[in-house]
Amino acid sequence: MAGSSVSSGRPPLFASEKPARVAAYAYRLFASTLLAGLLLIWLYRATHLPPRSSSARWWAWLGLSAAELWFGFYWVLTLSVRWSPVYRRTFPDRLARRYNEEELPGVDIFVCTADPTLEPPMLVISTVLSVMAYDYPPEKLNIYLSDDAGSAITLYALYEASEFAKHWVPFCKKYMVEPRSPAAYFAKADGPPDACNPKEWFALKESHKDLTNRVSSVVNSGKIPEAAECKVGGFTQWNEGTTYTDHPSIVQILIDRNKRKITDISGNALPTLVYMAREKRLQEHHHFKAGSLNALIRVSSVISNSPIIMNVDCDMYSNNSGSIRDALCFFLNEEQGHDIAFVQYPQNFENVVHNDIYGNPINTVNELDHPCLDAWGGMCYYGTGCFHRREALCGRICSQGYQKDWTRVMRKTEEIDELERMAKSLATCTYEHNTLWGIEKGVRYGCPLEDVITGLQIQCRGWRSVYYNPERKGFLGMAPISLGQILVQHKRWTEGFLQISLSKYSPFLLGHRKIRLGLQMGYSVCGFWALNSFPTLYYVTIPSLCFLNGISLFPEMTSPWFVPFAYIIMAAYSCSLVESWQCGDTAVEWWNAQRMWLFRRISSYLLATIDTIRRMLGISESGFALTAKVTDMQASERYKKGMMEFGSFSLMFVIIATVALLNLACMVFGVARVLLHEGATGLGALFLQAVLCVLIVAINFPVYEALFLRKDSGRLPSSVSLVSFCIVLPLCILPTNMQM
Repeated sequence: MAGSSVSSGRPPLFASEKPARVAAYAYRLFASTLLAGLLLIWLYRATHLPPRSSSARWWAWLGLSAAELWFGFYWVLTLSVRWSPVYRRTFPDRLARRYNEEELPGVDIFVCTADPTLEPPMLVISTVLSVMAYDYPPEKLNIYLSDDAGSAITLYALYEASEFAKHWVPFCKKYMVEPRSPAAYFAKADGPPDACNPKEWFALKESHKDLTNRVSSVVNSGKIPEAAECKVGGFTQWNEGTTYTDHPSIVQILIDRNKRKITDISGNALPTLVYMAREKRLQEHHHFKAGSLNALIRVSSVISNSPIIMNVDCDMYSNNSGSIRDALCFFLNEEQGHDIAFVQYPQNFENVVHNDIYGNPINTVNELDHPCLDAWGGMCYYGTGCFHRREALCGRICSQGYQKDWTRVMRKTEEIDELERMAKSLATCTYEHNTLWGIEKGVRYGCPLEDVITGLQIQCRGWRSVYYNPERKGFLGMAPISLGQILVQHKRWTEGFLQISLSKYSPFLLGHRKIRLGLQMGYSVCGFWALNSFPTLYYVTIPSLCFLNGISLFPEMTSPWFVPFAYIIMAAYSCSLVESWQCGDTAVEWWNAQRMWLFRRISSYLLATIDTIRRMLGISESGFALTAKVTDMQASERYKKGMMEFGSFSLMFVIIATVALLNLACMVFGVARVLLHEGATGLGALFLQAVLCVLIVAINFPVYEALFLRKDSGRLPSSVSLVSFCIVLPLCILPTNMQM
């Protein structure tokens, strides 16, 4: 790799590196050959139109031509995220030499939770404890938990975490523990490491077990112990009329570093710890997670007001205790850090098994796609695992030559009661009325992907963002292990991206002359995910039906026009496989990822497109579907065995099963028809359609298994099978009058 860091005077705190020129030129040459193949395919479609007398074939041909035109256009868009990657390295040792501990900026860390049933309190406080134990001066750390459900049980769990932190934080720093989530650490450790005192280790493990039991007991009973109620005044703010959707604003400072200092068992300071439940009323729109984050920004401004804000989802615990210092290497770099608004870490998952059936490993995205967005100066903000410059998040425009005084410390001297009173007033549901919050300040409203819009608007104000993917992952979360959860999650993302692309926030409109063209194209790759649905659905159904009826839609094997089709297929998939290998995936994981690519396009993307159109017509309204973080044990065991989890009736499952059954029928009866009537030579004109049909059947093996072979609760329900059979049967048996 070739370095590209520039500095005058002191050495830089981070380096930006690009692949060797030979590799870049080789990829561009390869891309040029693919473009040539695409042009030849389009030329073939335009010059070999079937006669209008064969109307069915003529329409099938036109539809296939339109699909191939779209695929070509979309591939050109994807070039922007593969053209010129950049990789970042940080030098925290230089940061330590340049800034002493007192000069380092404060960091406010936001953890968000919304439902104690779908996001269990123990999961939440494990994430909180992991960020409390960062390798960073504790008096500079401020942890805020936003509980959008306003649950007294969550406050109780956080109180218990504050007590456990007195033992856990010094233990982590004494023995350099990684990861610093106690649940993850004790689950992975068979016993105490050599450097650790065994008695101390086992005592702390037992203490964590007791913590888990106490919280679980309260979760099951729903009753807060009297001892906790006496120690934490915030519990008095709940009454019989308080519900998850209707409650006042509650702010409770559990650990304060100013007036009422609380120390750990070693006598050292602990990070500030704050519980917040913003006010919710049934008649007021609360704007989901975006509203929660904006309330946190305001509440933190009167308690700590740190210049750096980090937010993380409650199921994404810190896996790298040095993440803050790494992020500061970007913000505090004198030559190249003045215009950096946020540093985005990738999403990674701890529960993904080897050869994951859902293609959950996103190594190719993390290792290739995101570094290329970074090269255009604008890595997306993905809503978690991100460090922000507070002033950029609050609407400041980046000006030429602006420099931040990071050593300036804002100390709050008010009493805790006064701080809590001021903070509560900033978390009311009416505070934002007639203000710029959610429009120009804070996280933006009006779209399921408010984080993406927020990042784009920040970049349009002259700031840039950085993507950082360290060898030791910064954050680890829980990937869904149910196909239904995954498809619903992707539907939400896809719908949000499409809404952005069709609104005033489109990167080509909002970003015109403000961000680079490559970055606009990079955003549009995700923005047009949904529009891949119809071409893909067409391509996996119509050619197969035509194969069943002996209708040729591709050139014969002996034709010169066969070459570009064969080359595009072989080259594209070979390149994809090689990239996956280079990024650490296995061939099985790559194959599983291709299956999920197909499933998402014909189900999640399709329904996202339809729902977006309905919303634009005023037929439906925006909503938010929270992904459950609890796992059924039987489903977990099936996942480890490589079995897909279906289980319940879903329209998306109907679409997937219908496509699978249709291609199975077309393959069996199509091959039988050719062999019985024309012999093996009859496959010449239908070879590519036969190959396509066989590939679709092969990739759908888990669907056939769930339809015909499995008896467990995770199989496809009989209602899905019945509906799919009713759709496929008439398509296969109705007579079709088409000519070759």
